Amino acid sequence: MKKQALKTVFRDTLPVLTGYLFLGGGFGILLSEKGYGIFWAFFMGLFMFAGSGQYLAVSLLASQASLISTAIATLLVNARHLFYGISLVDTYRDAGRKKPYMIFALTDETYSLVTQNQPPEGMGRQSYCFWVSLLDHIYWVCGCVLGNILGSTLPMRFDGVEFVLTALFVTMFVEQWISNTNHRPAVIGVCSTVLCLMIFGSQIFLIPSMALIAVLLTVSRKTARRDLHA
Repeated sequence: MKKQALKTVFRDTLPVLTGYLFLGGGFGILLSEKGYGIFWAFFMGLFMFAGSGQYLAVSLLASQASLISTAIATLLVNARHLFYGISLVDTYRDAGRKKPYMIFALTDETYSLVTQNQPPEGMGRQSYCFWVSLLDHIYWVCGCVLGNILGSTLPMRFDGVEFVLTALFVTMFVEQWISNTNHRPAVIGVCSTVLCLMIFGSQIFLIPSMALIAVLLTVSRKTARRDLHA
């Protein structure tokens, strides 16, 4: 593997490095405030690797939630991966032994990089996806551990640090809106989410909104194809 190719992958993931150090740090701080130490932060970052899911897990651990409640809550929070992961089925199909890890390591930020960026010269598509996934995973674990260390050592309050996850999603949405001329998917996503939130409430709106978005995007894509061939 050419060193220059790996350097290119590293440069591509630098924005994720910055975001994950803050996001993972926020999680580590919250975890330390609930009385869980550095080993919890390390292993949860390593084996869960789910930003919103880990933030939720802090509350679940503190409230001693049951396994069933934890499983349902985790599914609802991370259900979006079921939908956008479908678009990478062909890309990951022949990844061999790397495929299980690449599936596990798929996050919102990793998905954004592997679908928008082109592999550097000397590196195949699947290798590029693997290295992006691995580097992003390392960044996240480092952020979780560093945050836990800061939270347990610095004599200060960290009220509101959990908002960092919301801020990242808003930033990603704005960036995608600016960089793309077709705003129809974004409008469909926002309107569908707001509608399902009003109908189903904040506890169970995620699955219905994801299903509605998938249906509307499918219909929209078919309509666009018919208009193109007309």
